[in-house]
Formats: sequence, C-alpha cells, structure tokens
Amino acid sequence: MPVVLPTDYPVWLLVAVAVGYILYVRRQPHLAAPWRRVTRSAAGMSALVVLLAFIAVGLADSLHFRPQLERRDQQDRPVYGVEVLSLLDVLVMPLRTRTERTYSAPLATRAYSRETVELPGGGVAREFPRLRHGGTHLADEADHVRDVAATVLQGVALGFVGWWLAAWLATAGLARGRGVPAGAMWNAVQRRETDVPWLAIYLTALALALIAVPVALLATKYHVLGTDKVGQDVLYLSLKSIRTGLVIGTLTTLVMLPFAILLGIMAGYFRGWIDDVIQYVYTTINSIPGVLLIAAAVLIMQVYIDKNPDLFPTAAQRADFRLLLLCVILGLTTWTGLARLLRGEALKLSELEYIQAAHAFGVRHGRVITRHILPNVMHIVLIALVMDFSGLVLAEAVLSYIGVGVDPSTTSFGTMINAARLEMAREPMVWWALAAAFVFMFVLVLAANLFADAVRDGFDPRVAVGPRAVGAAA
Repeated sequence: MPVVLPTDYPVWLLVAVAVGYILYVRRQPHLAAPWRRVTRSAAGMSALVVLLAFIAVGLADSLHFRPQLERRDQQDRPVYGVEVLSLLDVLVMPLRTRTERTYSAPLATRAYSRETVELPGGGVAREFPRLRHGGTHLADEADHVRDVAATVLQGVALGFVGWWLAAWLATAGLARGRGVPAGAMWNAVQRRETDVPWLAIYLTALALALIAVPVALLATKYHVLGTDKVGQDVLYLSLKSIRTGLVIGTLTTLVMLPFAILLGIMAGYFRGWIDDVIQYVYTTINSIPGVLLIAAAVLIMQVYIDKNPDLFPTAAQRADFRLLLLCVILGLTTWTGLARLLRGEALKLSELEYIQAAHAFGVRHGRVITRHILPNVMHIVLIALVMDFSGLVLAEAVLSYIGVGVDPSTTSFGTMINAARLEMAREPMVWWALAAAFVFMFVLVLAANLFADAVRDGFDPRVAVGPRAVGAAA
C-alpha cells in the first residue's frame, strides 16, 4: 500500500518544479546563457555527477509503502504491516535484513568482541564467534583475503565494462544529435575540444562505477562498513542518511525563500520605516543564539507530537513529521543572511536610471519589483541557496549530535555520529560508524560546494569559465 510521508510532498513537488524550470530555461536564451557557462566548468560538472548519484539514492528512499502481510485465514481483504518501507529498502534488502548480534568490523567474518560459546566436544570457551551473515559462504576462513580480492577485481572489471558501454552510448547519442561520426565525437571528447567537459564527466562516472560495483558485490557476502551496536549494517545506515541530509538541505531553503526575498527586497526598495522594521526583526533574530532558539522550538514541537499521537498512524510518519517541522524551524531562523544580501542589492538597483524612469511614468511598486528588481537579484538567490545547502547538511549533523535534531528513530548522519560518540570510548575502539558518516557527509558537502562555486562563477559575467571550444561543440 503506497504511503506518502509529510516530507514526500515537498520533495516530489521540488522535483517537478526543477524539471519545469529546466524545460522553461531551455526555451529562454537569456536564462540558458549563465547555465551554459556553468556547464563549462569541469569541477562543477564532476561535482554534479556525484550530486546526482546522491539525489538518486534520496529519491529512491522517498517512495514509501507498507508491505502486504500473508494471512492465515481465507479472507480476501488484504492486511498491511505497520512498518513503512521505501524503494531503497527493497533494492538493498540484504543489507537491511542481515543483522548481527552486535559490532563487527568492516569485511570481517567474526564478531568484534569475545563471547562465551559452546565447543563441539562439550565445554565452553571465550572466543570471537563467527558472524551469522558476514563471510558465511567461506568453507575455510583462510580464503577470506583471497575471496575479498577476487570480488573486488570482479567488481572493478564489471564496473569498467558497464562504464565503457554507457560512455560509448552517451557519445554516440551526442554525435547523432550533432550530425557527426561517433568516432570523431569520441576523439573530440578525449582531446577536451567540447564546450561541456565530457571527459571530466566520464572520468567521474568511472570513479563512481569502480567504487559502487565492487562495494555492491562485497555487500552480498560481507558487511562492507561493519555493523553497529545492535548489528545493523553501517553501509545501509549511511545510504538511509542521504535522504535526511538532502531533505534538510532542500526543504529548509523552500521555507526561507519567501521571507528572505520578500523582506529583503522590501527593505531595500521602500526604505524608510519599512526598512527600519525589517532590520529590527532580523537583527533581533540574529541576537538570539541559534542553537537555543532551535532547541526551544524543537521541544515545543515534540510536546505537540506527544500530545497528539492519533495524528500519526505509524512511527515513520511521526518521525518524518518531526523532520518536516525541523526544516520549517531552520528555515525561519536562517533567512536573515540572504535577506541582508538582497536588501543591499535592492538599495543599489533602486537608484538606477531605468528604475527612476519607471517611477516617473507612474509604474506601480509591485510591477517595478516583479519586473525589474526581482529578476536582477535572482542570481544572488540562486548562488546563496546552493552555497547554503552544505551548511544546512552540517547543521543537521550538529543538531542531532546535541539531541535537538531529527527524531532518534530517523537515520541521519547526525544520529550516526551521536551513536558513535560512545563507541569511540570503548576498548577496542569502534571507529567505522563515525568514519562512514564522515566520508559520506564529506563527499556530499564537497560536491555541493564545488557545484556552488561553478554556479557562482557561471552567473558572474566577470569570471571566465572553462576553455573556449576548439573543435566540435557539445
């Protein structure tokens, strides 16, 4: 039975808006020109490939349903479980269901701590027991290293072949669209003679394939990133955390946009007492410690959730509603920085001659703002949003670490780091959960920052982006 969680509505609405914006921009040359400059950045397009991989995982985790249960009676009415799953859960079902008793190291065949086990001939002993799922296909544990190496080599070979076929098909499609031979197009890509840095895109896709395919093959036999305290696969937890990070980064911007754009432009355009009031509002908000303000709002929100349990049929819907409210709270407390930027830009634009001419001809203020001010500040809005995305992902990790972030049952990078805090103090130290959260979050934030740099350069006409095309343009 399909289930739509509270954050699924804005997520898919945002996807629809993004698709519509892309189609609209393609028909508007003046809007497509800066994006064409963005596509000439090799670092930016490589980062975009990585971001698209994260987005694909996040969207797969945003298609939710409740599985149908098998009934022992003969009634025809279906019965559905209370657990809410996603498409990502189905795709990585072995990672989700193959749990151990407790910690196990990455690619291990035995538990990480000694346990009391019964010997075959009688008696007991303290030893590291074999895992229930990791490496159970091995008849002899001496073949462990050899099996891991063989699996990695097999994955590298399959990843390279799959990448080669995909790259050749993509190049053939580009050549067909431009009416040139596929071989000539492939040579132009290799010599970097295209406007779009397809060579950088292909190499980034190759790196992802050489990592993802071996990890996928190893995940069918071992716990690639180990397990946590309750035996859950850390790779599964890392993949589930991607959606939370993307939701925090994107939905928060949707909440802050109306306040930042409306109040920032009004303050700079109307000036006077309107400017004084708006400045007083965001100066007051900035004077309150952000963590305390967010913590107070989260506690009030949690009281409301606890007093209205009937509003949430499942635990997943309850946790997701808290995630949605956290996005709203972050948006209401983080719009001030963008509002200040837009106020300064509106102050400058309102003094230009064409704005003064519009006033002289009696054009209404609303039309001046929508036709002249707003289009000329949208590049600042776009750049600020892309650059704030990484900061919001990191903010979720910090808030969840101190206990005022997402619901404890929601998997996120912050909850993984919070759980790993105590694991780092035990002996022997459990390091892989913290390392996995750090690596995934680092790659996501780094890709977002590199793409943000490309967007900033692409929308700034004073910056030269990428080399000019020497041969065939793509």
